[in-house]
Amino acid sequence: MQTDTCIERHRPGWQAAWRALAPRMPAPALLAQLAARYAEPHRHYHTLQHLDACLRHLDTMRTLAQRPDEVALALWFHDAIYDIGAADNEARSADWARAELLALGAADEVAQRVHALVMVTRHDQPPRTPDQELLLDVDLAILGAPPALFDAYEQQVRLEYQAVPPAAFRSNRRRILQGFVDRPRIYHTAAFHDTREAQARANLQRSIQALGHEPPGSPQGE
Repeated sequence: MQTDTCIERHRPGWQAAWRALAPRMPAPALLAQLAARYAEPHRHYHTLQHLDACLRHLDTMRTLAQRPDEVALALWFHDAIYDIGAADNEARSADWARAELLALGAADEVAQRVHALVMVTRHDQPPRTPDQELLLDVDLAILGAPPALFDAYEQQVRLEYQAVPPAAFRSNRRRILQGFVDRPRIYHTAAFHDTREAQARANLQRSIQALGHEPPGSPQGE
């Protein structure tokens, strides 16, 4: 996706969120910095296309949010820092969001809630608020996408981790996907559960099965 297309489509929402959450507006450079981050060459899935999809999902589900502007701003920042293999991407992204909010005069509790929303995208702790539930479902909407879109997502993730040897990638990826399958519910909100849960489970099981097979010609020692 072209940077200008995504940014211009969602600029009104970006501006509305800041007007709702802080007494001062950010400089245009902040939006440009975020756009540049999402356009980094090592990204294949965690790109402006993913951000665009997340913001579109939120637009359709906005009435489910208690504080929709906080959810929107958290989505803008949730993959702002994405260094392949780093364990602190979410923490650094969350810290960035909180720092910008505080610098522009937002209340401490607003900045902390946005920070917590970004942190929940680590997907290692259950959500504690309805807004966290909604944000997680938006972030994981791709799992319940039609098979062709899900398969493209899996290929894009592999490209992001192309430096990882095939056997190690397959093992780690199976473990991650199985973790989602083992959950009682993948999606927390009824809106996503009712429309995407069954497809997500089918996609995940199919991918886990495919990852269990050694590709033709792969070295046995990998």
